[in-house]
Amino acid sequence: MEAQLRVRAALLLLVLAFLSPLARSSSREIQIVNAERRIDLTSHIVKVFLTLKVENIGASPTSEILIAFPPTQVDRLAVVKAAATVGKRKKKSYLPLDVNPTELPDAPNGTKYFSISLLNPLGTGESATLEVLYILTHSLEPFPAEISQSESQLVYYRDSAIILSPYHIKQQTTFFKTPSTKLESFTKVEPTNRAGTELKYGPYENHPPYSFSPIIVHFENNNPFAVVEELVREVEISHWGSIQITEHYKLKHAGARHKGVFSRVEYQSKPSFSGLPSFKHLLARLPPRVHSVYYRDEIGNISSSHLRTDPWKSELEIEPRYPLFGGWKASFVVRYGLPLQDFVFESPDGRRYLNFSFGCPLVETVVDKLTIEVVLPEGSKDPSAVVPFPVEQHLKAKYSYLDIIGRTVVVLEKNNVVPEHNSPFQVYYTFNPIFMLAEPLMLASVFFLLFIASVAYLHVDPSIRK
Repeated sequence: MEAQLRVRAALLLLVLAFLSPLARSSSREIQIVNAERRIDLTSHIVKVFLTLKVENIGASPTSEILIAFPPTQVDRLAVVKAAATVGKRKKKSYLPLDVNPTELPDAPNGTKYFSISLLNPLGTGESATLEVLYILTHSLEPFPAEISQSESQLVYYRDSAIILSPYHIKQQTTFFKTPSTKLESFTKVEPTNRAGTELKYGPYENHPPYSFSPIIVHFENNNPFAVVEELVREVEISHWGSIQITEHYKLKHAGARHKGVFSRVEYQSKPSFSGLPSFKHLLARLPPRVHSVYYRDEIGNISSSHLRTDPWKSELEIEPRYPLFGGWKASFVVRYGLPLQDFVFESPDGRRYLNFSFGCPLVETVVDKLTIEVVLPEGSKDPSAVVPFPVEQHLKAKYSYLDIIGRTVVVLEKNNVVPEHNSPFQVYYTFNPIFMLAEPLMLASVFFLLFIASVAYLHVDPSIRK
């Protein structure tokens, strides 16, 4: 019995030893000839542009390329996009590629991977150039965490001078772009060079897979850290000719917390250095042909907002009742109407569909939690939503005035939303026009019953009334 167990254990070890090289064979078949990373730190939304020239040095074709992220960036990833570069110089074009999260059994220290699917398999000795964009939120850490009204805002950004990758990298360079020339400190990994608002790390050569060199950049960033903790947008469709949009905002300044007493006199008399990280207005880009716009908070209507419209776009400048400093919050509601024919169409199969923009209309804003509720006309059936990225979906019912059976509501939810999520989405449904007569018939019936009641009252015997 013991001999059989020993044989089985030996066979198991042999299988594991055979499978282990297979699990890592994909990383040995690909090498990165050149990697250039540009990190934009000019806003509180960190944008990273990564250019990779990859080469297949294995014996078999490969159809995917892996990119890796450290565990400190996993929960802060908002967008990961990739495209293949075709042509050169003026004839260069970009073809979008599918990017999906994936897992490796031997991933070190909680590393997360995304798989980029190539348009055509990369043969032995062939190379390709990929453009990758990924966006990080809540990645700038204010330091000091509290500042007074007259102080500038300084923040930390933590990353690696060496690009984390499951492949061997022959040459790589990283560039940081800061919003100003005021750079408090930065980690030096030679060669490191600084020129104006740009900080350059590299070039570094011949780094093995999973190399990592942590760095910290401490710099000035007085841009407003506008974060919407929760946004609930209701899109109510009426086939009588309009769409009503109602947006409930819970806004926060996520920068360094304000300490001390706020002086409005100093804020208005010395705007060049007082309250630089604060913001007193936000810009919302609304669809064209918007009408019936109003903006209010818990107290009431705010008339200091400004609306600019033209045939192509509408811009609403929102001014809270008070400027927002770090840690301060504001809640408000924006409501407006849109023409039905601009956003609701009929598909070839006879269904109707709403074509609207996902995301938040506020410029340069992060939304921690976005909920979109599409209220379909009463009597709508078979609703379905098509969104270009993963979201949570479910249905619920809503009852409004004169409703009989209630209205179907398609609810879409997504966390960590950035301006790049402002892409069109569609909600399909079937609708019988006969339901448009329900409310007019109900109103007519009510007026008829009131008329009958009034006539009956006027014909009551006067002796009885006395």
